Amino acid sequence: MVEEDEVVNIKEEGNMSTSPFQSPDIITFGESMGLLTARDTRGLEYAATLDKTFGGAESNLAIGVARLGHTSGWFGRLGNDPIGNMILKAIRGEGVDVSRAKLSDHEPTGLMIRENASGKASVHYYRKLSAASAMTPDDLDPEYIAGAKILHVTGITAAISESGLSTVEAAIHIAKQAGVKVSFDPNLRLKLWSAEKARPVLLRLAEQADYFLPGLDEMKLLYNEESDEKVLERLAAMDAVCIVKGGPDLTYVLADGTLTEVPYFKADQVLDTVGAGDGFCAGFLAGLLKGYTPQEATRLGNLNGSMVIQAVGDWEALPTWAQVEAKLNNVAHVER
Repeated sequence: MVEEDEVVNIKEEGNMSTSPFQSPDIITFGESMGLLTARDTRGLEYAATLDKTFGGAESNLAIGVARLGHTSGWFGRLGNDPIGNMILKAIRGEGVDVSRAKLSDHEPTGLMIRENASGKASVHYYRKLSAASAMTPDDLDPEYIAGAKILHVTGITAAISESGLSTVEAAIHIAKQAGVKVSFDPNLRLKLWSAEKARPVLLRLAEQADYFLPGLDEMKLLYNEESDEKVLERLAAMDAVCIVKGGPDLTYVLADGTLTEVPYFKADQVLDTVGAGDGFCAGFLAGLLKGYTPQEATRLGNLNGSMVIQAVGDWEALPTWAQVEAKLNNVAHVER
């Protein structure tokens, strides 16, 4: 366990987006990693250059919510190294509160390297003993979480280490005690753990959520079930509002005993599907903050996700509220 004096708590440096006693509308936390991408179609082995940025399901979501006009906060553990400082500054620069993030002098920031070799996309992860994997419940600020409207967590944090899972469980407990709504995206990553190992953990966390945001294929693995209908039947028995991504050109909404199908927005072009799920979740949660019904919020999530896949990047293509409104109102783009 890392001692308190071994990390820099960004709260001590000050943050202009919120005061120490004012929590953002949506709070999330987890692993953000440096991202290097090889553009050479022969693959990483032969690439002469790599593009540098970062990515992480939770920080992607926080940026997406901020761009849609709501306050968001992200925290996690990063290495006090060039990549960690780059990530922290970039997230802060997007208007996300990072006052509870920590920089560690003793563990590095995780790294992922993406390649597309002969038409097959792959991601290679370097996260063992990373700062993010060392997160513990001691990294949580209960008052900060209790002041939010929604806490959003993912299964990635639960998968990277036992202490990560303990941190997710502790955060959910704090939120439930304070009456804060809990949003949970299982984000099943089979490079982190098998479906058999993930199943009891993710289903247990799902039972505690107010909003459960899985993909249909994920639930087939977690329920060990091939039938769409049987998966939806099991989800309908949950207390949570379930938003199921990945239907046949639609998203399923299970709320108050009713199943609604919300069609996708057609994308003019598909350049990169990475980050689409995070964009969807950001749109859905922002819709709830705007007072939308789950069905209306899902429509906003679908639009947000469709806009993300039309550009390259984990979070760079997340739209602003002005861009979303222009799309909804069919405002013509003026080139010059």
